[in-house]
Amino acid sequence: MSSDDRATVRVSHRFNASPERVFDAWIEPAKAGKWLFATATGRIVRTEIDARPGGRFTIVDRRDGEDVEHTGQYLEVERPRRLVFEFSVPRYSREVTRVTIDIVPADGGCLLTLVHEGVFQEYVTRTEGGWKTLLTSLEAHLAQ
Repeated sequence: MSSDDRATVRVSHRFNASPERVFDAWIEPAKAGKWLFATATGRIVRTEIDARPGGRFTIVDRRDGEDVEHTGQYLEVERPRRLVFEFSVPRYSREVTRVTIDIVPADGGCLLTLVHEGVFQEYVTRTEGGWKTLLTSLEAHLAQ
């Protein structure tokens, strides 16, 4: 595949939580295991996170008896403002993409902007919708 077959997906979400709380929900296993890469029909059965540059993560969502691993390696970890990682779902593709999360304070909470680079053109809409769903799920977990 050439770079012409790839796209960049951008989504933003406003949270009524501090940048620290939002950031920590991405890197603390007990918190991330409740929402990150979770699907409506599955459940997270394993969450391993080593949140440091060069560290790795694996989050496994069991869907209808099938385990789907979401894996990656952290490139930048700058609490509470920036997280950059390589990302892949080996069950579906060997491709590795890049996700950048920037968090800035905003009106007593924060604004998170997520940029997912290297997405195949045919998956842009699905990827954008997936991230929006996950960020809405994160918002619900932070409100608990």
